[in-house]
Amino acid sequence: MLKDITLGQYFPGNTVVHKLDARTKIILTVVYIVALFQAKNWAGYGLVTLVTILGVSLSKIRPRNMFKGIRPMLVIIILTAALNMFYTPGTPVRPGWIITWEGITRAAQMVLRIVLLISGTFLLTYTTSPIALTDGMELLMNPLKKIKVPVHEMTMMMSMALRFIPTLISETDKIMSAQKARGADFETGSLPQRAKALLPILVPLFVSAFKRADELAVAMESRCYHGGEGRTRMKQLKMERRDYIALILGALFLVCMFALKRLGI
Repeated sequence: MLKDITLGQYFPGNTVVHKLDARTKIILTVVYIVALFQAKNWAGYGLVTLVTILGVSLSKIRPRNMFKGIRPMLVIIILTAALNMFYTPGTPVRPGWIITWEGITRAAQMVLRIVLLISGTFLLTYTTSPIALTDGMELLMNPLKKIKVPVHEMTMMMSMALRFIPTLISETDKIMSAQKARGADFETGSLPQRAKALLPILVPLFVSAFKRADELAVAMESRCYHGGEGRTRMKQLKMERRDYIALILGALFLVCMFALKRLGI
């Protein structure tokens, strides 16, 4: 199951979404999140859903990969649905029931919000390489350098964290397979027993993570890495017409969401 987690992965492509400037995609992702949290009724959620489907279609990311990204969040999704269903006051579905029609509606909307939030944000990492993502974030945060914020170091750390998520997941899967071959059981027993069975995984995983971090530090030092000062980029980010069109469409989308919220639709 761990190997099916797609968080932090990049799927190369030649689609219009892949070709957008990294800065454009970061801004559009922020606009998407703000717009999603403006949705209060089904019309708003429907508009966000259509935009999400359009983005996934244009990027040609397989829906299966999107479902893999959502799968690790199933427990949170189910818990959120249950809490909203049982604790939202309103008209009972049947006399004496604690489940209300308002609770069912609220639960469905919250589940949809979480699914859309995961799908929309994962689309950024699926279609943007770690290097382009780092460069885009650094350029957007450049004004913070005037107040002595270490922008380059921050963006580098975030990029490395995203890059090593799939690596650590793969390493965890290998360690679990090795432990299972030695007779370890991670799937039966009570919750405390299953948690205790995971302890033999944590030690080699931490050792492997620190080893990889040390190797990365040595590799960066051997290449004379000294932070962002004086560094150049092999590929310079450049805004093109499609980026400005995408930003205008994103702004219109956000205006529509604010209008729907204002009108109570």
